[in-house]
Amino acid sequence: MMREPSAGDASEAAWFKSSYSGGTDGESCVEITIAPRTVRVRDSKNTEGPALALSPAAWDCFLPYAAR
Repeated sequence: MMREPSAGDASEAAWFKSSYSGGTDGESCVEITIAPRTVRVRDSKNTEGPALALSPAAWDCFLPYAAR
């Protein structure tokens, strides 16, 4: 997965969009931000909506399935 930072001011978390974005304009996509104890995942079409918070261990377990 390649990372492309999303727009926002420097005080916000740095969100990255998946390089596996689907659709012609990348409309089917998730974004992530990584902190020392949490990986947060959100819908790139609803950046003001909720974000799923995962432990780094849970995120590591998810990655092999996401690459399929």
